[in-house]
Amino acid sequence: MGEDALPDGEHWLSPAEAEVLARLRYTKRRTEYLLRRLVTKHAVASVTGRSTEDLAGIEVRNAPSGAPFVCVDGHRVELGVSISDRAGWAVCVTCPTESPAVGCDLELVEPRTPGFVADFLTPAEQQWVASRPDPDAAANLIWSAKESALKVLQTGLRRDTRSVEVTVDEPRDDGWGSERARGRRAGVSGLVATRRPIPADDGSRRDAPAASPARRPRRPRRRTTAAFLAGPPATPLTSPVRRRRRCRAAPPRRR
Repeated sequence: MGEDALPDGEHWLSPAEAEVLARLRYTKRRTEYLLRRLVTKHAVASVTGRSTEDLAGIEVRNAPSGAPFVCVDGHRVELGVSISDRAGWAVCVTCPTESPAVGCDLELVEPRTPGFVADFLTPAEQQWVASRPDPDAAANLIWSAKESALKVLQTGLRRDTRSVEVTVDEPRDDGWGSERARGRRAGVSGLVATRRPIPADDGSRRDAPAASPARRPRRPRRRTTAAFLAGPPATPLTSPVRRRRRCRAAPPRRR
């Protein structure tokens, strides 16, 4: 979903969500907060059969680790969720809690410095990125998969990103391809489906969500990478691995 889908007003937020929103001072942070909740509420309504006319009864909360979970009418539902937003768009994936954990990440295709690639990617991933005709797209593709895997592990960027290594298959005709993310020290593996929508010649993005009545100016269409991973959940780290970064460019923060 995009920013243009945000409803007017705050009637669709729970009282607790409205309180959090009131404490956010900056427009960008407020918009990200609203967009992440809107896409999650719609996803939960879709899988539970709840009407989207009553989104206030669906509340998105965060565990101490930062991982999101959902309550409906004040009661936690047995449903796993993973949320990501970037540049005015957001995505949410869900799964039953007894199923493999899920993680998702949405990124812009933007320049990545050699320092970023060397610092956050494994040697094998670095070689793959260097071999691609579009290294920036390749680096962002790998990064999306890593973020997704680390969400499955419930550690986020507290864990060394090189503890998860991604291998990539060639994309299909529809733009989707499969990736395998295996934790060398974390013991997690799974499949990642990756989408790289490219703006069409008329300036509109292929496979973009259906337009809603515009209430905000649309952002320019840009190439993105998206990764969706399912794998066995792991026990969260009690002593996160921290390491010195060799480059100034920090990875995108997990919101």
